[in-house]
Amino acid sequence: MRRRLLALVCATGCLVSACGMLPGEHERKTVTVWLMKDSASKDFLRRFTEDFERTHTDLRLDIRIQEWTGIVDKVRKALTDDSGHGPDVIEVGNTQVPLYADGGRLADLTLESMRDWGKDAWLPGLAEPGKDGNAQYGIPWYAANRVVVYRKDLFEAAGITRPPRTRAEWLTDTEKLNSGGIQGIYLAGQDWYTLSGFIWDEGGDLAEQRDYRWKGTLDSPAALRGMDFYRRLQALGAGPADADEEHPPQAGVFAGGKVAQIVAVPGLAQSIVRQNPGLNGKLGFFPVPGKSAARPGTVFTGGSDLVVPDNTGDQFAATAVVGALTGAKWDTELARTMNYVPNKTTLASAVTGEEGVAAMAAGAAHGRATPSTPQWADVEADNPIKEYMTRVLGGADPAAEARRASARVTERLTPDV
Repeated sequence: MRRRLLALVCATGCLVSACGMLPGEHERKTVTVWLMKDSASKDFLRRFTEDFERTHTDLRLDIRIQEWTGIVDKVRKALTDDSGHGPDVIEVGNTQVPLYADGGRLADLTLESMRDWGKDAWLPGLAEPGKDGNAQYGIPWYAANRVVVYRKDLFEAAGITRPPRTRAEWLTDTEKLNSGGIQGIYLAGQDWYTLSGFIWDEGGDLAEQRDYRWKGTLDSPAALRGMDFYRRLQALGAGPADADEEHPPQAGVFAGGKVAQIVAVPGLAQSIVRQNPGLNGKLGFFPVPGKSAARPGTVFTGGSDLVVPDNTGDQFAATAVVGALTGAKWDTELARTMNYVPNKTTLASAVTGEEGVAAMAAGAAHGRATPSTPQWADVEADNPIKEYMTRVLGGADPAAEARRASARVTERLTPDV
């Protein structure tokens, strides 16, 4: 979820409001902000900087753009740097917050969240990973999540007049589409993010914390029901059982013209049309269906939170920047500019004009994130969920394989057990 960005750069290589000193400039406190490449446009950052410095005459912004490659080590180093020259505000991936909060290196922003920032309306998939116990460290900024990208012309040819709103309808419609050389859906066998949504919809989870220890729970009855639905849906296409959605890239498979649906972020449609211009105007989007028509399916929510290092020289100034960036005015503007989901359910109306983003917002309203523990990165490094999915899709006993995968997840989350 990284977009286009930036190069309003001075000799130092950082984005600032002005490269030279202005009268009275020495009286301003500089707030250093690290934002990730392609998270916001050059024009958005220019306008935000001008507005912020106009309304905060004692503060000056120094926005520095970071690359995602190597960012974890860079942030960790900054959090332990007491030189006073580090960042005051950092954009981090929502699921990375537990990694950085571990060890008490982030400022607790709970009071500001409760008093000024409307935390009750935050998207749960952004807010929950930013929280540890009663302390809020990560402040939701923007979100993106998977929807169903589909061929409107193939739906019409199959006599499907509207997108499905329930899982049962989705299976029925996909089976209709799965004929005449067309795959009803292309769903790779190891797309564990999509599986996670089905598990959450059933009331299960990938792992749970019990008595201060994390335990894999893929073997729960609810999680097994989620895997069974995944198996039934995946069978209505020719997705490889032993690969994820990037091997091969599903945009290329869809662009081949023989696929009716994929589960992906809406932005992937641009890549599809670039590879097959004949599909221009033929693609549509709908939320991943839920168990009932009352609400869309639960989805994994990706995106970014803003954090304040505990070693900032001025927490008041840092929180002023966080409050402005995540407030309704600029968060809505960012969502419209970059086709994101705003950080609050109450702001969803700002993106109703974009079909793909509106579909994302519907799912994000009750989206989820991976288990909120620093050790989850160890699970993903050699992900046992992927092997579990492949084995089940290959005909192995689901319960036995789920127990095996759950044990491996537990080992990675609590290696001392």
